[in-house]
Amino acid sequence: MSDALIIVPTFNERESLITVLNRIAASSPGVDVLVVDDNSPDGTGFLADEYSAQNPNVHVLHRARKAGLGPAYIAGFRWAFERDYDWVVEIDADGSHDAAVIPALLGIARAVTADLVIGSRWVHGGRVTGWSIPRQMISRAGNSYARLALRSTISDLTAGFRVIRVAKLRQLHLETIASSGYCFQIEIADRIESDRGTIIEHPITFVERAVGRSKMHLGIVVEAFARITGWGVGRWFFGR
Repeated sequence: MSDALIIVPTFNERESLITVLNRIAASSPGVDVLVVDDNSPDGTGFLADEYSAQNPNVHVLHRARKAGLGPAYIAGFRWAFERDYDWVVEIDADGSHDAAVIPALLGIARAVTADLVIGSRWVHGGRVTGWSIPRQMISRAGNSYARLALRSTISDLTAGFRVIRVAKLRQLHLETIASSGYCFQIEIADRIESDRGTIIEHPITFVERAVGRSKMHLGIVVEAFARITGWGVGRWFFGR
């Protein structure tokens, strides 16, 4: 068993999953992978099972229903806890994250025992391809608002490509994390930063998905804005 587990949450990612898993296998042979599928109607979970049957490093965790990104990752974290991994890697199933970068992120984490290594779009050397200028501005503005509200020094709080030290995750009281959408990434990063964890941002190129549909919708944006504002008000005025 490897010391790292790559977690790939899926919901209706049949078109891209095999390509992503093949890229992970090519870049990180021997590293274990867990596909966490939220009962995808398009059969993604069954496709993952077929792939797993031919690839012993790939495992599949089936969940009963779609419950959001946060609960899917927490289920994956708990799976990692039970098997004593040292690191977990988060990566999207849509191909937007370059799996070839995984060894670099893991290498940084291992070299300095970092608590969080973020594949960042918004540090020097990072970039996004396939997004319009307005969409890039919205992402940058959202990150800027979150940094200001939370008094954070992290450039890409919403990044979904990252390595987290399991020992640190065990200290975060995952049962108290309420975020279900992409705000989950902000909440995890903020908790690690607030706990004075070691955080490193490594530049990546983020590529807009070529197939399938984005899971982003207005409800996710509203959840993130409301939670960040609430956390920020508590921190600025009440010191918590």
